[in-house]
Amino acid sequence: MPTFLTPNRHGYSVRFSPFQPERIVCATSQYFGLAGGGTLFLLELTPEGSIIEIATFQWGDGLFDVVWSETDANVVVSASGDGILQLWNVTCPQLPPQTFREHKKEVYSVDWSQTRQEQFILSASWDCSVKLWDPNRPSSLATFLGHSQLVYNAMWSPHVPACFASVSGDGTLRIWNSLMPHRATMTVRAHDAAEVLSCDWCKYDQNIIATGGSDGLIRGWDLRSLASPIFEQKGCEYAVRRVQFSPHHLSVLGSVSYDFTTRIWDFKVSSDPIETIKHHSEFVYGLDFNNHVQGQIADCGWDSLVHVFTPRSLVGVK
Repeated sequence: MPTFLTPNRHGYSVRFSPFQPERIVCATSQYFGLAGGGTLFLLELTPEGSIIEIATFQWGDGLFDVVWSETDANVVVSASGDGILQLWNVTCPQLPPQTFREHKKEVYSVDWSQTRQEQFILSASWDCSVKLWDPNRPSSLATFLGHSQLVYNAMWSPHVPACFASVSGDGTLRIWNSLMPHRATMTVRAHDAAEVLSCDWCKYDQNIIATGGSDGLIRGWDLRSLASPIFEQKGCEYAVRRVQFSPHHLSVLGSVSYDFTTRIWDFKVSSDPIETIKHHSEFVYGLDFNNHVQGQIADCGWDSLVHVFTPRSLVGVK
């Protein structure tokens, strides 16, 4: 299993390139994100099965998330503890990034729109807001207010232009139309008396979305009927830090947790994980499926390790 050490840096987010299957970017922070700076690692999987460092990019505060551009193979956007977004050209490590400075507190999540009709960035912040950005403009296009606690995650729908979801410490999942920023179009209390740390859209059904909470649960929601979850996955001993649907299977999800595990789930098979991977010795924070290589996953954690692997449960799954 290819592994890469990010020395004295704690991993928060890892992403495969949508253009080059062997390219990975990892956002990290010093001192568990509490102090010090952040480093962005541009990594590459070699044909021999190792991970090599192509370049690093430094920022003065911890980096908490990163996402690739959907239109330019050389552009990534990161989010940091000082409330700033950084747009980097990975072919020019010597160039300072373009910055977006409006959030008042940590930015914990960044996402690039998936539908080809538009190219916008979403940022979710501990200042309780979500902001919409055009990467070519210095000021945000809109600010979405409605959550009463810090916003952990905001994710574009891969199917419906202008539609995105956000989740928050207030326990709610909210669905928004980016053309109407005044209020969410749907709100559901997704996890009882728990913070919601992560959400992701199903790649094969535009109405299904999953949430991961500080209660250790993963819940699935059908936007056509939000009265109760359509599935509930149990097994994480602590908070679910990130949940993500497989790009290759309707009902398969991955999750990473503060219980040091990465888990694979199939909500049509069982409410229990179909596989539990324990190869981290600290909180696992980052998770991503490779769109180009079926079953391949990257994860990263506070133990400074990035792993790229194919879980046994996904080998040969059609």
